[in-house]
Amino acid sequence: MIRLDPLAASPLAASSTAPSTVPAWALPPGGAPNDADAAFQAGAALGALDTLARAEHSWAGAWRQRLALRSAAASMRLAGRAEDEAALRDAWQLCPAGADPGPAGAILGAWRQLAAQPPIANADRLEKIVDQLGLHWDGAALADLCTEIENLATSRRSAPFAAAAIAAHVVATRPDSKLLAWWLADLVLAQNLRWPRPLPLLVTQVFSPAFRAEAGGKRIGPGEKGFERAVCGALVQAAADACRRGAELSRRTERLLAVVPKLRAKGAGDVIFLLLNEDAVSGSLTTKNLSRFAARRLFERLQHLDAVRELSGRSSFRLFGL
Repeated sequence: MIRLDPLAASPLAASSTAPSTVPAWALPPGGAPNDADAAFQAGAALGALDTLARAEHSWAGAWRQRLALRSAAASMRLAGRAEDEAALRDAWQLCPAGADPGPAGAILGAWRQLAAQPPIANADRLEKIVDQLGLHWDGAALADLCTEIENLATSRRSAPFAAAAIAAHVVATRPDSKLLAWWLADLVLAQNLRWPRPLPLLVTQVFSPAFRAEAGGKRIGPGEKGFERAVCGALVQAAADACRRGAELSRRTERLLAVVPKLRAKGAGDVIFLLLNEDAVSGSLTTKNLSRFAARRLFERLQHLDAVRELSGRSSFRLFGL
C-alpha cells in the first residue's frame, strides 16, 4: 500500500488555491517610466509572489529547486561557463553520494541550499557558500559582510532596495564576487519580506532588458547608476516567471496525485515524495522498499499515465520530474 500524507495525497491539495499571478498592469512592455513606478510595480509583483513564498503547497519543494536550477544556469553564463540546465542537472544527479560534483555542480548546490534553508547569514554558512561559488574570502571580510546584512535586515529600506544594496556592497568590496552578490541579494530580499525561505530570483534576470540602460546598451551592474530601478524591474519579471512555474507545477502535481491509486509498487510513496520535493529523480533510484528494476517499472508506468516527464532525453541514466 502507498502511504502518503493524506492532505498532500489529495488532488485538491495541489490546486485548492490557484497560485497567484502578477497583475498584467505591473508588466508594462516597455518597463516603468520612472523610479517611483518601478518600485510600485515591484511591490505589486512581490505581493503576488508573497502568497506562494509562504504557502506549503505539496509541490513547493520541486518549485524551489526548479528556481534554483534556473538561477544556477544564469550563474554559469555570468561566470563565462557553458553549462545549461540539462548539464547542471546531470552534474548534480549523476554525481555519486559524497563525491565532488565539480565547479558547476557546486554552484548549483549553493543555489539549492539558498532555496532550502531559512534566510540566515552567519560566517560559517557564508564561508561554505563562497567556497561552493569558487571564491575566497577571509574571516574578517565575512564577518564584516554579516554585519552589513544584519544592518540591512533592521533598516527601514524596502526589500528591493535592501537587495540592491547588498549586491552593490559585495561588488564594491570584491568585484570578482558577482555570483555571491546575487546569491545574497535573494537572501536579503527574503529577510526583509520575512519569507520562511528565499526564492532564487534576481540572477535569472541579469541578461534581461531590465538591466540595460537602453536597448542594446551597456548592462547595468551592482552599484551603478540606475541599479536600484533595474532591480525593481527585474523582480517584476522574476516574480511573474516564478508564479507561472508555480501554476504549471500545480497542474502537474494534480495529475500525479490523481494516478496514485493506480500504483501498486511497494516503494511508490517514496518516489512520489521525491517528485514533489526535487527538480529531478533518477530513474534508477533504489530505496529500502524499491529495487532498481522496480523503480524503472514504476517510472515507466508514471510516464505512460502522463504523470511525470523524462527530463534527460536519454535511453539510459534517465531522470524524471514533474
